[in-house]
Amino acid sequence: MATPLNSLLEEVSREHFPHPPATPEELEEFEQRVGWRLDPDLRAFYLHCNGAELIKRLPDSPYRILPLSKIVRARVAIFGKKNDDDAHGPASMWAICDVQDGNYLLVDVARQENGRYPVIDGWHEAWPDTKYCDQIATCFSDFLERALRDGQAYWLNE
Repeated sequence: MATPLNSLLEEVSREHFPHPPATPEELEEFEQRVGWRLDPDLRAFYLHCNGAELIKRLPDSPYRILPLSKIVRARVAIFGKKNDDDAHGPASMWAICDVQDGNYLLVDVARQENGRYPVIDGWHEAWPDTKYCDQIATCFSDFLERALRDGQAYWLNE
């Protein structure tokens, strides 16, 4: 049985390293900038904390959930601003979490399951060939629960 998102967010506050919450205005500004709406899980997370480091503080954190201001297309996160074109990956993939060594966890805003975006392993060595970038969670709350329970790069052990 999945842990409710509110319980996961409370755990992030208690045992990890959350940033201060985003304001509703910051969420609106973010959605205007990127051209897509946060799903219910991401909206709840960012109203609770505008980014967080899980397990350890930087520079050793295996998961740095990015603040709204740092969320960019995967192709920009992986290759830099000058490569923001379709040759460097789909426009619908956005980096939401830095998992070290140039790798990111992504949401694909072109797909939803039960109103939520899937979380994808944005392995930089395979990018932009998305057939090597597996879905690692059905939604952000699923990812968060697995990360808090199973630790760093849990999907590599499956």
